[in-house]
Amino acid sequence: MTEPSNRDRKRPTRQLAALGALWPYMRRHRALAAGWLFFLALSSAATLALPLAVRNMIDRGFASHDAALINGTFIALFVLALVLAISTAARYFCITLLGERAIAALRDLLYSRIIRLDVAFYEKTRVGELISRLGTDTEVVQTLIGSSVSVALRSVVMVIGAAALMVWTSPRLAGLTALVIPVVIVPIALYGRRLTRLSRSNQDRIADTSAIANETLNAVHAVKAYAREDIESARYAEAVQRALRAAQKRITARAILTGGVIVLVFSAVTLVLWAGARDVLAGTINAGLVTQFALYAVMAAGSVGALGGVWGDVLRAAGSMGRISELLAERPSIADPAEPAHLPVPARDEIAFEHVEFRYPTRLDTPALHDFNLRIRAGETVALVGPSGAGKSTVFNLLLRFHDPQRGRITLDGVDLRALKLAELRGALALVPQETVIFGASAGDNIRFGCADADDESVRTAARAAEAFGFLSEQPEGFATELGERGVRLSGGQRQRVAIARAILKDAPVLLLDEATSSLDAQSEAAIQSALERAGRGRTTLVIAHRLATVQRADRIVVMDQGRIIADGSHDALLREGGLYADLARLQFAA
Repeated sequence: MTEPSNRDRKRPTRQLAALGALWPYMRRHRALAAGWLFFLALSSAATLALPLAVRNMIDRGFASHDAALINGTFIALFVLALVLAISTAARYFCITLLGERAIAALRDLLYSRIIRLDVAFYEKTRVGELISRLGTDTEVVQTLIGSSVSVALRSVVMVIGAAALMVWTSPRLAGLTALVIPVVIVPIALYGRRLTRLSRSNQDRIADTSAIANETLNAVHAVKAYAREDIESARYAEAVQRALRAAQKRITARAILTGGVIVLVFSAVTLVLWAGARDVLAGTINAGLVTQFALYAVMAAGSVGALGGVWGDVLRAAGSMGRISELLAERPSIADPAEPAHLPVPARDEIAFEHVEFRYPTRLDTPALHDFNLRIRAGETVALVGPSGAGKSTVFNLLLRFHDPQRGRITLDGVDLRALKLAELRGALALVPQETVIFGASAGDNIRFGCADADDESVRTAARAAEAFGFLSEQPEGFATELGERGVRLSGGQRQRVAIARAILKDAPVLLLDEATSSLDAQSEAAIQSALERAGRGRTTLVIAHRLATVQRADRIVVMDQGRIIADGSHDALLREGGLYADLARLQFAA
């Protein structure tokens, strides 16, 4: 991510250019945009016609004492007011609905892009910040489209229209007005640069609070276990205060800008009207003309003041859209090839790691795998064992293509993983992770996560195979029971069995088990082991295990240490060979 200090050095014009990215989302709704512009023009025309009616009433109605003319003038005023009311309501409807639809499309695209970014992106980005951009930043942009843009464009139209009619009404007074315009515009432009920086800083601090809240609330059990409620509350409060201080600076700057605009604009108008009043006393122009000019001057001044008010919204939205555009510009480093290959049919399910060298982007100084070579035959069950940090999980990460190796290659049925579409590759793999993921949905939908179009009977069959049918069917609404966020209604072992059922339902030819029984009691573990053995029949299975008792019956056990394979064989052969595996076995079985 680009640091705020670099962004602050951008010129305001470059920051405002970020708003151009909104055009494709608004362009899709041309009818609403056309309606908005039509009613905007109609309401502006009705407003600009009001001073003409007032001048007519003063110069012709009051002066001539013609009651019929006065009546006609007031009827015209009422008709103009009616047109103004209807057109304003219609303009509000069109622009507000346009803003809702445009932001809905933007949110859809933004989430679609975020969810497709690779694992490396999430290793360096806080989820809370992403949620802030999806929520807070898009709401700021929505306010711009649904309100501020309408006010700004209406103000521009009114300024131009009123200025043109001021020239038409009295070129001399309009000329005096033009002389004082730079006095108003220059300070606004200069001060707006400061407001731009403060708006962006405010959004960054709000994102920080979201990131802290998301991180802490997702780890609420750890927070309570370590009695860190007060500490985490203080940390969040400090972030809130930083956001509040940034907001206070932004609000102060915007208040100064708004007040300054009003003072400058109306001072200029007052000066010009003073000159006009002297002309009336001198008899060079009549009172109706000065009144008409005064009304147009007030309209123009009010519109400039409104522009000053929405300018802060525009700058804030520009900052938010810049943050959103940064995400939209992100591209995953792991992507489908331009011309993908395909797995052979029928599949052989053979896996090969050939001279693989890999270092995580966040730990480039330490290789996670070094000159790693492993071949797994079709239908074979291979267990990976070794101390923490040996590289076992890295094998799974590379096989799932969460990362690509810096050297060497990995093949499935002889096809380099980088040549396959991600959907085809990952469709051939079923993963049971060590850290079970349960969604805030029903039990059935959680299992169906492995196969979206599976019917209810298939879901129940998978649950039986994973020894999950009993406790799920006993839930208040059976498989339709909502499991709560992160599966809080289930125990750790129950959550793991749901994850196993999910993998069984997927029915992929390659099964990846990462400590799949780590959260189970001895009785459940025995049942699950049998279920996994049944699920692995006819499939290539790769198992990560710390408890050696769970992998004794594997076809091969691969012993890893510091990113290398140091031993390979059956349980009995490795015991006879001695070394690391024998030491691990002695420690575990002796216990």
